Amino acid sequence: MKKAAFPKPTEAELAILHVLWERGSATVRDVWEHMDSAHGKGYTTVLKTLQIMLEKGLVERNVTARSHVYHAAHSKEETQSQMVGHVLESVFSGSARNLVMRALSVKKASPEELAQIRSLLDEMERRTK
Repeated sequence: MKKAAFPKPTEAELAILHVLWERGSATVRDVWEHMDSAHGKGYTTVLKTLQIMLEKGLVERNVTARSHVYHAAHSKEETQSQMVGHVLESVFSGSARNLVMRALSVKKASPEELAQIRSLLDEMERRTK
């Protein structure tokens, strides 16, 4: 059964999600402090973005504490799968081969990554026999 799609996060929302996936949960201040040096976002910008993400269903909020605590509504893997699926269908017309070939031509994979890819392909082949 296919899971229901959820809204695709924007770049700013993805930056916040990375903080939440790394930390598990965080207050607005925690997210802002973590992002301030890397992204230069203001506190109110982070707050407003989290409020929008809450409305979109990208994050959930615990309001039992004095400071509201946010956490990602979907795992990193679920979000990555949905986003790759969207790119696969909309940009590569459903061709996994073209997606993989383009990805490997854009950024050189390390020997370790190539070994993991080969292992994954071998496993997938075994399952289809």
